[in-house]
Amino acid sequence: MRASVLLLPLALALAHAATALHFYTTGDVERLHTALIRPYSSLEEAYHAATGLAALGERLPDEQSACEFINAELDPSDVHSVFYAARTSKVLSDCELSVSNETREGLLALISEDATVAEVAHAVGALVALDLPLSSQQAVTALAVALAREDSPPRPSWCYIFRTIQALLAASYLSQQADLNRIYQEVEDLVARADEHGGLYLQFEEGLEVTGRFVHAAYSLAEHIGKAPNIKPNQVVQLSNAVLGRGSLATLAQASSVALAATKLSNNRFHVPLVVQPDGAPALSHKQPTLRLRVTDVLSRPIRGTVVILEKAREAASRRSVLSQVAFTEQGDVHEFDFLQANPNSGYFDLSLVVEGDARLIGKETELKIKFATEVGVANVEIAIVDKDQSITTKTTSVAYPHKATTTFTADGHQNFVLTFQLIDLHSGADLSPHQVFVRLQHERSAQEVLFVAEADARHVYRFELDVLERRAELASVAGAYAVHLLVGDAAIYNPVHWLLADVLVKFPEEESPTVAKSQSLFMPKPEINHLFREPEKRPSLVVSNAFTALVLAPLLLLLILWVKLGANISNFTFSPSTLLFHLGYAGMLVLMFVFWTQLNMFQTLKYLLVLGIITFLAGNRVLARMAAKRISHEHLSRMARFRSASGTGGVRLNKSKLH
Repeated sequence: MRASVLLLPLALALAHAATALHFYTTGDVERLHTALIRPYSSLEEAYHAATGLAALGERLPDEQSACEFINAELDPSDVHSVFYAARTSKVLSDCELSVSNETREGLLALISEDATVAEVAHAVGALVALDLPLSSQQAVTALAVALAREDSPPRPSWCYIFRTIQALLAASYLSQQADLNRIYQEVEDLVARADEHGGLYLQFEEGLEVTGRFVHAAYSLAEHIGKAPNIKPNQVVQLSNAVLGRGSLATLAQASSVALAATKLSNNRFHVPLVVQPDGAPALSHKQPTLRLRVTDVLSRPIRGTVVILEKAREAASRRSVLSQVAFTEQGDVHEFDFLQANPNSGYFDLSLVVEGDARLIGKETELKIKFATEVGVANVEIAIVDKDQSITTKTTSVAYPHKATTTFTADGHQNFVLTFQLIDLHSGADLSPHQVFVRLQHERSAQEVLFVAEADARHVYRFELDVLERRAELASVAGAYAVHLLVGDAAIYNPVHWLLADVLVKFPEEESPTVAKSQSLFMPKPEINHLFREPEKRPSLVVSNAFTALVLAPLLLLLILWVKLGANISNFTFSPSTLLFHLGYAGMLVLMFVFWTQLNMFQTLKYLLVLGIITFLAGNRVLARMAAKRISHEHLSRMARFRSASGTGGVRLNKSKLH
């Protein structure tokens, strides 16, 4: 689901942080409806779909099938199953859900201080949906005790937040005679636990669903007890931005939470964020001078009975005030104002607006940026050929927009092509200085284009001079006939200019006739580039290499000599399979390191090393275990032998006497 952002890059844009940044257009509401009618496969999903559609004033497409589904899926022994089924049947038309006395007694038994918040909340919701009696004060006490018990370690913070939201919604079902303030006071605590992002969003770490359900539960309970929730107006706007700013809704639970929250934000007794959005043409001009605004809630439903006042309108560039304290005219659901009353120049204007009306409205003061576009005209167009040596104008031709000059002009090493013109506002006659004023030369044969910037002088006269010698590199030394185009564009001009005004024949000193464009050679093969790499350094002589190799192998030779001199003992070596596998695996690793150095890459080596490592590890573990067992057995036999030698014959008689 895509939430609309009140930003119009070339027209009206929202600029005040206190106003809702995100809202749902009519198209967004349709997409939300589509997200809620997706197939469901459980009682919980059916509950989310039915309640979300009910919040939008819609119903499930096939309510009879939905009723049969919840009756078939109902588990009377599960309080959560009964809750989802009962709340769903309540919003369906002609759907009866019959429960046994045993189920009713089970629901009432769960309204106790020993139950969890979820059990108490769902038991209350189910009993109320089934129109069964219960003790509201007992339910409040059970909820308060369960909340206090669950707001402690080792339970995580998110668990407490979700359970508190369930308690708030359950309290909104109970009688107003009960002490609901015990639960209502948790609203302020939950707001304090929410995270603020950039001053624009206020949301819970657990995500969109939890934030949306908090908004719905908090305002449901507040309306039920007739007391405004402890949420500041700017926090309401931030919560609204967090709920409606999500681009997509992946689950029925998310779609339902957005529908419930947006509906509460659009219609409650305390806080209603308003949205000022444009209606009609996105840009104003002399042809369309009426500024049309709509004052709506976050679901784009019109808020009637409001008055829109333009406190001040300023030019964005100069900050000069052009209008103040003017009221818009209300025409049905649209507020209109003729911006020509400000006698505006073309450009951008900052509007400070105030919406007067219902005391519930939030974001009454807002700022909009508006663009007023005009129609540009090209006047006093003259083309001259100027002699470079004597600075004498040899020929001047006037051209009227949008016609083309009938003469073909020539520019060479001795004569320059000069174009002068003015840009004016056709409605006010004032000089204009658009952001983009270009002269484009296009070669007739190759279609090669070159752009030049036309600059204005102090008198707002634009001048472009083509000196073929200075511009030779930009023209790529391509002589011949060029078409001269004038390009004018600006965000505050609604009739951009693209005018073919003349042809000019460009000649360079060494060639007096048009040539084929050299740009055609751009796609020809380029000369081969021969690169000489650095020559490798000279290798050392064979004698030096062999000497260092002998030094490296000397420690190994020394080891073998010492083993022979000391007498290496290999009597403990056994030819069991595990011993052979261990030594072969270890040798294989050494060989693998050599092959890695000469042939393999790291990933191939790791693959082979994994296989060898597992085999070597298991075999080595087996070898070490057998050696340890052998050593322990040998030590035990040695101790027994020493004990027998120390005890002598007496020890034998003691043992015999014990046997008797």
